[in-house]
Amino acid sequence: MFELDMTEGWEPVPGTTGIAQKPLSGNFDEANAQGYRTRCVRVAPGGETDEPFVHAYWEEVFVLEGTLTSKADGTSVTAPAYVIRPPGTPHGPILSESGCVLIEFQYFSDRSVGMRDHLDHMTPTRAAVRPDRGA
Repeated sequence: MFELDMTEGWEPVPGTTGIAQKPLSGNFDEANAQGYRTRCVRVAPGGETDEPFVHAYWEEVFVLEGTLTSKADGTSVTAPAYVIRPPGTPHGPILSESGCVLIEFQYFSDRSVGMRDHLDHMTPTRAAVRPDRGA
């Protein structure tokens, strides 16, 4: 257990505008499809990605602060929110007009979507969950 310094240790995320990451833990090896990583991601107001992306690993995202919007269809989630993306799920490009802070968990695993019924019945493109507002 340790306190997290949210003012230092941020690195720009390549290929994005106004998005930085702060690695927390892991031994992520994307080239060999193994390992995991946990990181904070901070999107500055107006921060965005320009291209959609797909990756071969699981991604779970907890939106701690702010709002995150899919530029493809205009769908937004506002903190607190949870997103789960199985491998191969197309997503992005994204935008945060007001800025946001996320914690991302990315890992390689053979697993099903989730233990919760509301996750098991969702398709990969509708995996953003807000219990008070539905998917």
